Amino acid sequence: MKHKFAIIGLGIMGRRMLENVLRHPDFEVCGLWDPSADSVAKARIISPNAPIAQSPQAAMHEAHVVYLACPPGPRKTYALEAAANRQGVFMEKPLGTDNVQSRDLLKQLAKAHLPSVVNFTQAASRGFEELSRSIHAGETGELLGIDIVVNYSAWPRAWQKDADWLRFRHEGGYTREVISHFLFLAGRFLGPLTLEHASPRYPQDPALCELDMLARLTTAEGLPVTVMGTTGGMQPDRQEVTVRGSRMSYQFREFYQLWRSNGSAWEEALDWSKEDPRSSALQRQLSEVDRWLSGQAHKLATAQEALAVQELVEAMLVGHPKI
Repeated sequence: MKHKFAIIGLGIMGRRMLENVLRHPDFEVCGLWDPSADSVAKARIISPNAPIAQSPQAAMHEAHVVYLACPPGPRKTYALEAAANRQGVFMEKPLGTDNVQSRDLLKQLAKAHLPSVVNFTQAASRGFEELSRSIHAGETGELLGIDIVVNYSAWPRAWQKDADWLRFRHEGGYTREVISHFLFLAGRFLGPLTLEHASPRYPQDPALCELDMLARLTTAEGLPVTVMGTTGGMQPDRQEVTVRGSRMSYQFREFYQLWRSNGSAWEEALDWSKEDPRSSALQRQLSEVDRWLSGQAHKLATAQEALAVQELVEAMLVGHPKI
């Protein structure tokens, strides 16, 4: 039997998920909702017969799993409604922007029929799988640290313009939207992180999100995770995460491309000639959702992992020590 899948929020992430749910054999879409007529119209282009509901509650009514792709503000409300109906809660990150509220959300979700999960899209990716294999096979040697580098000529990026909230300090910014993914990656491979130092830079308008972010985090063993994020400048956007090993280092580029080096030039570690990396990651992620809903072991990020990332991110945005 297929799992009935509801989507709350039909912005870019909601529509990407819709495309992939329609293609996945284990799911059927039972309800969609967004307050924006424009977003609904774009969803209808993807699925002309899409079951658009008149309210989020109507969209969730028959679902086995509710995917929350709305902005952070209303996520807690919808998550608790779904959990109260014994539905699976599959959330975008962050859980929220208020740590106290997000801790309370986790406390309440702990009573739910299913443990909630969060869509850190690399969790089930081929790149994660290959890096895990290499580490366990001893090919990387000793892990020495992780370096995170992002640069955007402008934020939000051109394809994100519809999600206007991403440019505001209250809920948006690339530290929450992008660097959080890479902190999740670092936590998965190195263990829990502690923030040692963070220096954000903001524009003069206090409503707008960060321009730059410099930070250093460490593991309990003292391994470093460094973060450098910048905006501005005429160059291609850059998103790189380098996992440094004593024998072999790996580098994620644009989330899903995986490169490796033993000291010589970087070479691609994965062949993408037969599939699209972004679609591959979401299809694999949905297969893990199927495993989660079926009570099997899965690779998805837990809500507890997401909260740990959120707490690091929010401290980075304040500045540490506090600015």
